[in-house]
Amino acid sequence: MSPEVVAAIDLGSNSFHMIVARIANDHIQVLDRLREMVQLAAGLDDRNQLSEDSQRRALECLARFGQRLRHIPPQQLRIVGTNTLRQARNSAEFLTRAEDVLGHDVEIISGQEEARLIYLGVAHSVADVSGRRLVVDIGGGSTELIIGEKFEPLHLTSLKMGCVSLSRACFDDGKLSEARMREAELRVQLRLEPVREDYLERGWQVVTGASGSIKAIQEVVTREGWSREGITLEGLRRLRAALVATGQAAGLAARWQLEPARAKVFAGGFVVLHGLCEALNVGKLEVSEGALREGVIYDLLGRIRHEDVRDRSIAAVVGRYGLDQAQSERVNATARALLRQVRESWHLETEECAHVLEWAARLHEVGMLLTYNQYHKHGGYILQHADLPGFSQDDQTWLAALVRYHRRSFPEEAFAHLPRDVAPLARRLCVLLRLAVVLNRARTRQPLPAVTLRGPQQRMELQFPEGWLDEHPLTQADLEKEARFLRKAGLRLEFK
Repeated sequence: MSPEVVAAIDLGSNSFHMIVARIANDHIQVLDRLREMVQLAAGLDDRNQLSEDSQRRALECLARFGQRLRHIPPQQLRIVGTNTLRQARNSAEFLTRAEDVLGHDVEIISGQEEARLIYLGVAHSVADVSGRRLVVDIGGGSTELIIGEKFEPLHLTSLKMGCVSLSRACFDDGKLSEARMREAELRVQLRLEPVREDYLERGWQVVTGASGSIKAIQEVVTREGWSREGITLEGLRRLRAALVATGQAAGLAARWQLEPARAKVFAGGFVVLHGLCEALNVGKLEVSEGALREGVIYDLLGRIRHEDVRDRSIAAVVGRYGLDQAQSERVNATARALLRQVRESWHLETEECAHVLEWAARLHEVGMLLTYNQYHKHGGYILQHADLPGFSQDDQTWLAALVRYHRRSFPEEAFAHLPRDVAPLARRLCVLLRLAVVLNRARTRQPLPAVTLRGPQQRMELQFPEGWLDEHPLTQADLEKEARFLRKAGLRLEFK
């Protein structure tokens, strides 16, 4: 196997990270790492709008990253945004600017997907252990807790607290008094209260920390001699006393040789970690070099090797909810056959188009879990809001839109909410899905005849063997109804 170069960028709430790696014999060799403390979360105002200044800092960083990515093919690169971009009301505007700078697409991932990828990165970066591992990752705006075994995450939680958000809320003026510390600790305990008992009941054998905040804390407690390896609870208690004695965040940079940007958010990250260790009875944790970006690399490697976790997610939904697999496969087979005939003329050549169409075909009846009436609408809602490991928010929005509009009305603006480069593709794929569903409405084991789809989407033609439609009047009636739905969207369907 020839070596491949892959890359991942993590647009975190505090720092942006990039990793470039070489793949040979299914092993990853890191070629380059870049990190800049952009502190994107600090640019969120009270209305959750990213300030122009924070966007400028971020875009300048991405321009530098982009120079390193120029020769990496799009399919060997993944760029993900996390908590701040999930929160920001103007994230779409920022993503458009970021993609123009990078020349690549950016995905916003859910908190659950972020946690899954963090666990994957950590599990590949530390020594294997028998039993379960608890992974803690403190970001700028969120903290992820994951219990897993080997390379499989078993239980994931994303909490809305991080080093930037907590520092802004409790230490914004830089004062580190006892009263401020107690206020911050109470906020952390309130966030942990709903999940604490659940995590304690599940249990684990080892705890691993990841993220810049945890690495910085380890450097401080090691330098002071409060912990020899990793981070101990006793070391954290001594660090708490030292922070209050120092009194000012500005004094931390000189005392422990911290970057000024890190010193500004150090107290917030410390309180989150200390609060977690106290609440979950963690006496000691090791620290991992790998985290989200490494997880993205390993997940990308799976996609390149055709071991896409998204396929497993779809199969899990089909199995868990007892969907009619035979019908799903019939619709999927027909949709794939139609796609093969028009993929070039309709500009649907990418593997992603084929994947999304297959996933939508397999899940098009998921809304029937609630009721048959308007099940396409229920299905779209379920897929938009479900926890689907491996899927970004854009992935799920695209998939949900196909299922939402796979039957009944087909308004011209159906896909206007999708990204501008995806909307026309989704519209074409949805037409194929609609035709596949109509042709398989009888739910029979009798195979369909050879059906030919020709022409542009604006004026498409379905051809059947001579006499077949006369022998299947219900299918003909369904096609006539479908032609009326499509006509309202400016599309013409003919069949003979």
